[in-house]
Amino acid sequence: MRKNGRVGGAFDGRVIHTEHSINYKLRATWLTPEVIRASARLEQLRSYLSERETLDLVDEAEAAGDTVILVEIDPREGSGVIPREWLAVLQPKGARLEDLGGVRGENRPELRRVKALSGVMKRDYAYDLFWLVFPLAGEEGEPLFPDSVDEAELVVRIYDKVGRVDWEIPPSIRARARSAAAVE
Repeated sequence: MRKNGRVGGAFDGRVIHTEHSINYKLRATWLTPEVIRASARLEQLRSYLSERETLDLVDEAEAAGDTVILVEIDPREGSGVIPREWLAVLQPKGARLEDLGGVRGENRPELRRVKALSGVMKRDYAYDLFWLVFPLAGEEGEPLFPDSVDEAELVVRIYDKVGRVDWEIPPSIRARARSAAAVE
């Protein structure tokens, strides 16, 4: 569930604006229930946890929100700073960002301490990490991913630059989206 991408074009250039990056490397890991369980299992082996402690890790991670995506961003050249105003939207693949068919992620830095949300890959310290929580139901209470949609897309916008990564929607997320819509 880990995908690589880029925010901004490969040949983006600038003449005098060195206060921000040319473009940004993007990596996103969709922390689906399967990824959470794999991460908890790795932590169990690494820290010699009991089965109950491992299940507690899973419960803590799943209580974070409908779904969590770990977004990693690495600025290319420029100031090396990621602006606070950046935006991430989870939507059905192919939807236009302007049509508001997706949901905006909420940055939750406190999730850094939730061990089962750390992903399964080793940390690359060149990237800044952001834990984003997304609702799986729209404002009207409809599921974010209707049955007719097979792929999800994460759209990241920094300044006027846009990047996208996409995934097939796993059955566990589709079930959570239906459940979230029923609760609305």
